[in-house]
Amino acid sequence: MSTVRKAAVALAAVSALALTACGPTEDGAAGGPGTPSASPTASSGGSATATPAPSATPSKSAAPKKPVTPTKPPKSGSTDPDYDVFPCSTFDVTFTASLAEPTTSSYLLKITNKGTKACRALGHPIVTFGDLDGQATERGAAPGIEDALRLEPGQSAYAGLMGGAHDGKGKTVNSIALTMNTESDLAQTPLKASTPGLYVSPTKNSVTAWMNNAEDALSL
Repeated sequence: MSTVRKAAVALAAVSALALTACGPTEDGAAGGPGTPSASPTASSGGSATATPAPSATPSKSAAPKKPVTPTKPPKSGSTDPDYDVFPCSTFDVTFTASLAEPTTSSYLLKITNKGTKACRALGHPIVTFGDLDGQATERGAAPGIEDALRLEPGQSAYAGLMGGAHDGKGKTVNSIALTMNTESDLAQTPLKASTPGLYVSPTKNSVTAWMNNAEDALSL
C-alpha cells in the first residue's frame, strides 16, 4: 500500500471516530435515561403520583359584631314643662267673693295659688249656696284639661257667679262654698265666702269657667 493510500485510510478512521464521540447515543436519541422526563414518576402500582397542590390558607373569620344596645326611651313627659302640673284643689288656693252687680246678684270669684308649684284651674268652679241643695249651673264652655288655665305660685284666676234676678221663686243666702274641679275623686275641704243677701234663682243662677282676668269673667 502506498504512503498516500495509508494516509487516506488513517484520516477516514479518525473522522469516523470523531463523529461517533460527538453524536447522541442511541438511548439519548430515543428518550433514554440521559434525557429528563416530563412525565410524572410512576408508582409501584403503575399509576402516576401527582404532586399535591399547596393548601389554601384559611381566611380569618370576621370578628363578631358587638350587640347594639337599645337607646333608653326618654322618661314619659320629661320634655314637657307641664307634665307634672296637676289640677288645683282647695288645698292649693285661697278664695274670695266680691259683689259686682246687686241687681243680678253677681259676684266676682277669685282664687290665688298659694302653693310653691304651678297648678291648673280646670273647667268651672263648683259653687253651692248656703244650705240650699244643688250647685250653680255652668255657664259657657271651658277649655280641655291640656288647655286649662295654668296658675304659677301667686297667680290668680277669676269666675263670674250670678244668683239671678228676683223672680219670686228663689231664696236669699248669706254665704257660698267653693270646691275645685280636679277630674278625680280627691276629697276637698270647701272654701267659704260671705255673700250677704245673695238672691238665688232656682232657674237663672250660673257660674262661668275660670278666666285669667276679672273683666272677661263678669262679661259672660
